[in-house]
Amino acid sequence: MSASPSNVTTTGPKEWAIDFLLLSAIWGASFLFMRITATEFGALPAATLRVGIAALFLLPLAFWRGLAPAMAQDWKPLFIVGALNSGIPFACFCFALLAISTGLSSILNATVPLFGAIIAWMWLGDRLNATRIAGLAVGFVGVTMLAWDKASLKAGASGIAPGFAIAACLLASICYGIGASFTKRHLGSTPSLAIATGSQVGATVLLAPAAIWLWPAHTPGLRAWAAAVAMGVLCTGVAYILYFRLLARAGPARALAVTFVVPVFAIAYGALFLQEAVTAWMVLCGLVIVAGTALSTGLLSLRR
Repeated sequence: MSASPSNVTTTGPKEWAIDFLLLSAIWGASFLFMRITATEFGALPAATLRVGIAALFLLPLAFWRGLAPAMAQDWKPLFIVGALNSGIPFACFCFALLAISTGLSSILNATVPLFGAIIAWMWLGDRLNATRIAGLAVGFVGVTMLAWDKASLKAGASGIAPGFAIAACLLASICYGIGASFTKRHLGSTPSLAIATGSQVGATVLLAPAAIWLWPAHTPGLRAWAAAVAMGVLCTGVAYILYFRLLARAGPARALAVTFVVPVFAIAYGALFLQEAVTAWMVLCGLVIVAGTALSTGLLSLRR
């Protein structure tokens, strides 16, 4: 999601640094919570719980701000944004996390701005200079390096092949990129909280039928329910509020940089709480992807 540059007033680092680190830590934890929830609930029910709980958290805030008319007026594009920016990606990541580590999935998630740059160029005519083109090339080299090491199509202990899990993560990143351009084109004047709330409601409507059908026969434990609540309230509802506040205080470029820090927290959480291994190859590929994404989005520029 994006805000119009005219609505952004940047401030000094002291005003936005805490929000930046807090948002990075929260979104890094989302991969941990998705892993725990998906393991007991299944991928689609876990994704539905995330958007459903987030919608219940955000709806009172939206009504309190008087945003119900805006959401009712734009319900069709909000539903599409909900599918592209929440429903499909969350389901893909929950599916992937049954087979690959939280660290690997979070590194693949860092390709979102990279795909967003390509889609904005193709759809919105966003200009690509030599630096951004070089960044796209570097970013895709990093993704290829990372995927090549794990792209086995042989099912693992979870019954899901790592190659399909990686493909699901990349599909989620592509959906995020499409969702950003769609939001910019069709919801540019809609208040941010209305977009956040309406999209979660739309995603819930999209995923709920399949989640009901696939709801687990056994009762998930308290740990899984706690992870689901944290995932919906903290990693989605509160995170959206922090993100849009960061966008207003620091500007789009700095807000976008959160994507690069998220894998650091996700890898740390996975190692601490799930005893996931962190390989040197994964770190190297992650650095290549981050460098390429930073170039492709204009956060870094090449000098002669």
